[in-house]
Amino acid sequence: MAASAWRLALGLAGALLLAACVAPAPSGPVAPGSMQLTPVDFAQLPGWAEDDAAAALASFQRSCARLAVMPADQRLGGAGLAAERGGQAQSWRALCTEARTVATGDPQAARRFFEASLQPFAVSVAGQSNALLTGYYEPELRGARSPGGEFQTPLLGRPLDLVTFDLGDFFPDLKGRHGAGRVVNGRLVPYYTRAEIDAGALEAQRLAILWLASPIDAFFLQIQGAGRIDLADGHVVRVAYAAQNGLPYVPIGRVLVQRGALSADQVSEQSIRAWLLAHPAEARAVMEKNPDYVFFHELRDYPASLGPPGALGAALTPGRSLAIDRAFIPLGAPVFVATTDPLSGAPLQRLMVAQDLGGAITGPLRADIFFGWGEEAGARAGRMNAAGTEYLLLPR
Repeated sequence: MAASAWRLALGLAGALLLAACVAPAPSGPVAPGSMQLTPVDFAQLPGWAEDDAAAALASFQRSCARLAVMPADQRLGGAGLAAERGGQAQSWRALCTEARTVATGDPQAARRFFEASLQPFAVSVAGQSNALLTGYYEPELRGARSPGGEFQTPLLGRPLDLVTFDLGDFFPDLKGRHGAGRVVNGRLVPYYTRAEIDAGALEAQRLAILWLASPIDAFFLQIQGAGRIDLADGHVVRVAYAAQNGLPYVPIGRVLVQRGALSADQVSEQSIRAWLLAHPAEARAVMEKNPDYVFFHELRDYPASLGPPGALGAALTPGRSLAIDRAFIPLGAPVFVATTDPLSGAPLQRLMVAQDLGGAITGPLRADIFFGWGEEAGARAGRMNAAGTEYLLLPR
C-alpha cells in the first residue's frame, strides 16, 4: 500500500480495486479539517464483543516496538483531534508500556485493556460515514537474478536521481503529503512516468534487482508494494517498497470501465489481469495510463513467517493491518472496521492497526486491508471492494 516499505511515504498498497466503482466514500480531495470524529461506546462497535482482541493486541504491540525507537516528537499523521491525541510517537508511549503487561493470547484481558485505555470515535465527513474498504496482499511470483529465457522484465531498485520530500516542510497545510522528482539544471521537475521508464529512461542506471516473467506480474507487484519471488534454485527473495516516482495513481480498472472493456461491477485484480493477458497488444498502453511507478529493495534475512514491513516499519499482520491516509489517521492507531468478507459475504468486523500507507488511499473514509500472502489472500484482496464503517481509537 504500502506502503516501507510498502510505502512510507506512500506505502502502497493496493487498492487495486482500483476502482472507484463502488465509491461509497466521498470522491475528490477531502480537506483534513472536514473529518469528524464522534465519540461512541465500545458497545456501539458492531461485532466488538466477538472479535479476537488478543490478535489485535499482538499487532498493536508490533507497532509499539517501532514507536519505542522513534523520537518522541516523531510525526505519525492525523488531523484535528486525531493529531492532538495520537499524532506523535510520544502519544502512544504510556499505552504501549501498559500493553506489554497484558497476558499474551488472552482475548478478555486484551479487550479490557483496549476498553480502559482507548476511546472509540466514529469517522465521518460531512455527516457521511460510509467508507470504502479495499484489500492488498503479498504476491508470490517466479523470478531470476539475471535476465534470460522467460525472465525479461526488470524489477527496479530506487533510482540514484530520485528526490523525495514531505510537502509539509514547505507548506504546513500540506503536512503528511509527499512528493518526488528529479533535479534538472538546478530545478526540481516531476520524475519520469511509467511510460518513460518502460521506454528505457532509467536503463543507464542499471537498477534491476530481479527479473520477472511478465510485465503484468511486475505491474501488480507494484500495486501491492511487496512480494515473494521464487527462484529456480528454491530460494525465496522477499522484496518491499523502496520509493515511488511521485506521480498520481490512476486505477486502470477505471480505465477499462471507461473503455467499455469491463463493467463497474466486474472490476477486480482477477478480471483486470485476465483482460491484460487476453489483449497483449494493448496491455502495455493500458498499464501506462497509470503513471505511478514503484521501486523496490530486497529484504535480506527476513523471516518467512512474517508479513512485509509496512510504512511504520512493523511487520504487517494478515487481517489486522490497515493502510490509511495519514493526513487524517495517525500511523500506529487502532481502527475498528465493520465491512463484509469479499468471498463469503459474511460480516468482517474486527480491530485493526494503521500500519501502512497507500498511493490510492486518500481521505479518512478510505482504507486498505492487508490479507497476507498466497492464493487465498490474493483472492480476497483482489475482490475486496466493499462499503463499511470505521472507528478510530485514540488514547483517553
